[in-house]
Amino acid sequence: MSNKLNSALLDKAVEDILAFSAGETITKGGEELKGKKRNFTETIEIQITLKNYDPQRDKRFSGTFRLPAIPRPNIKCCMLGNAAHCEQADRIGVAHMSTEDLKKLNKNKKLVKKLAKKYDFFLASDNMIKQIPR
Repeated sequence: MSNKLNSALLDKAVEDILAFSAGETITKGGEELKGKKRNFTETIEIQITLKNYDPQRDKRFSGTFRLPAIPRPNIKCCMLGNAAHCEQADRIGVAHMSTEDLKKLNKNKKLVKKLAKKYDFFLASDNMIKQIPR
């Protein structure tokens, strides 16, 4: 068996998977299979194992890879921090909340859920992390 991955075979397999999930008919092992239309965006994960490669010792791979499409173009972030971090967030145009703003929520679950739905992720100052669960 060859150690190299055949790109044409991989492309055909991915196209078959996507066609099957779109409800089209594909041929597998000589028989035709009718796909089922999915009501969600289907993703494909690929995992590659490199044999005889120690990432600590060998630095053969370097560089970046730009994805053809942005995974989440409109991602919203909120900075939970002290005065210095809130000032930095304000300078770069990121939404921020200080300690006083968090105290205003004061365990009000409706306000906390509303805040959580508004943003995709939160960044917190190291001294704020202990205060957030309260």
